[in-house]
Amino acid sequence: MSGWLTEAVPRGRVAAFRTLVYLFVAADLVVFTPWVRTRVDVPGELYHPLLIGRLLPLPTPTPALVGAIFWALLVLALLAATGRAPRLLGWTVFALYFEWMIVAMSYGKVDHDRGGLLVALAALPTAGRARHGDPTRTEAGGWALRVTQIAVICTYFLAAWAKFRFGGLDWATGSVLARAIIRRGTDLADLIAQVPHLLIVAQFGILAFELLSPVVFLLPERWRLATVGFFYSFHLATVATITISFAPHLVAMTSFVPLEKVRPVVWARRVLARRGEPATPDDDASPPSALTGREPAIGPATP
Repeated sequence: MSGWLTEAVPRGRVAAFRTLVYLFVAADLVVFTPWVRTRVDVPGELYHPLLIGRLLPLPTPTPALVGAIFWALLVLALLAATGRAPRLLGWTVFALYFEWMIVAMSYGKVDHDRGGLLVALAALPTAGRARHGDPTRTEAGGWALRVTQIAVICTYFLAAWAKFRFGGLDWATGSVLARAIIRRGTDLADLIAQVPHLLIVAQFGILAFELLSPVVFLLPERWRLATVGFFYSFHLATVATITISFAPHLVAMTSFVPLEKVRPVVWARRVLARRGEPATPDDDASPPSALTGREPAIGPATP
């Protein structure tokens, strides 16, 4: 079991995953969760912290506190994405983002797509230094990716457990998807909803998919990647039908992917290098000069 948890992976994969995660944290602040800064405009009595916020305990957020977290986290996440000071910057980013999420989820609504990302932020500082493209394998990095993978799959499995806990089989046989389509459905969803019984079948399919998601760990690598591709296609369908993206979860799920093979900077340099190369002249194929005509052939004249 310990060998499975610490299965070594290339350091280049850890470096790529780290860069992606920290860049997403910066993007999350300005694209997905900028509304957190407005939460503190309401009276403090409406702040009901999550259990972890009550245990620590954390102060009631104020505009000054949340603003300071926002700017510090934005700058430090971008610095952490470079791979420098992985432990110092990593732990700091995790602590700040953790508080950012507590503030976000302590006013009545708790999203369940952040678990994998938070585990990744907590585990990455333990992976140590890693450079892009480095094929050297690391068990510490393997552990960081593995616990992130476990958190990703737990998100699916525990979602199914919550459905049974609060809705039972009525979740599968009810009008859950129909209600979601009415609230936030797209034109594609409206077309799908017209097919008799299709939404009920889809609800049973979602439950089966979530309950069986841990099987991904038992599959060979090729089939595991194919299954992860199916996971992404499921979320693509949710975006296309009910506009729910699960973006943090999708970022954490790249822990399954051999990211060391994705080298956008190297690819860009190669493209630029090819464009910058001067064309090689071909003397034999050059057209004759307009003034001199075609050059005579070299060699003895033919009688």
